[in-house]
Amino acid sequence: MSTLTLSGSPVKSLVPPGQCQFNAEFQAVPLIERVFVSETSSVLRFGLPDSDKPLNLSTCACILAKADLPTDPSTCAEDKKDATEVVVRPYTPISTNAQTGSFDLLVKHYPNGLMSKHVKTMPVGATLEFKHIDFNVKLQAPFKQKNIGMIVGGTGITPMIQALHAILGDETNDIKVSMLYGSKISGDILGEEMLTKWTANYGDSFSVTHVLSDESESSEWKGERGYITEPLIREKLPSPVLGDDAIIFVCGPPPMYEALCGPRGESEIKGVLADMGYKKNQVYKF
Repeated sequence: MSTLTLSGSPVKSLVPPGQCQFNAEFQAVPLIERVFVSETSSVLRFGLPDSDKPLNLSTCACILAKADLPTDPSTCAEDKKDATEVVVRPYTPISTNAQTGSFDLLVKHYPNGLMSKHVKTMPVGATLEFKHIDFNVKLQAPFKQKNIGMIVGGTGITPMIQALHAILGDETNDIKVSMLYGSKISGDILGEEMLTKWTANYGDSFSVTHVLSDESESSEWKGERGYITEPLIREKLPSPVLGDDAIIFVCGPPPMYEALCGPRGESEIKGVLADMGYKKNQVYKF
């Protein structure tokens, strides 16, 4: 069922932009299943407008979810505590176009996240609205660079899963991918089982280094601790001297962008990656 999207093999199933079942108008589809994969996250399987076809989302791309939700009472005036607000959030499906009639989202449930709390508790069978617009289309596979580095924080893993399906699922693949994946604690590593399996099966093409910021000092964790830093990037990811044959994908929380490459909305490269010599065409901010 849904957990297979976090434990199955990579599948290359590419379609060009413009064929997604969701368009510029929001459409309601039902929640089919929810499977909790950690204490703070779950995989949600939603239906599609046409149950006989796949989502047909290009790689890489996201969709937008919308719900009319009660306003957080801690952030509004007393006379507005029963008010509602329209909440829209982007999500990147982790399922591929080989899946017909449904798609899967990996969602982390934040205590103060209106949408993430909603999808955590909404009943199976209830509907959520989705749409897809041109702005949601990101860098597209197949990728021309032969050396790809991935800097990931938390749910920033989802577009990387999309990309990895396209790369590792291609039997003719000659791309090398190395990932630095930052999480708070070992129990928070989203998709760990799948990533471990893929590194074991595709070790010549794919490597992952986990970095934990808040892991207990008394735990048995033997991997990297702290944050993703210049020494780790220099050791694990493709060098900027590779020119057009190297690119770094970045996806994570705003502080990660600020420190490593500059805000996501800015095309200019700043921070650690700029200091290391990476150029604008060598960094892609998801």
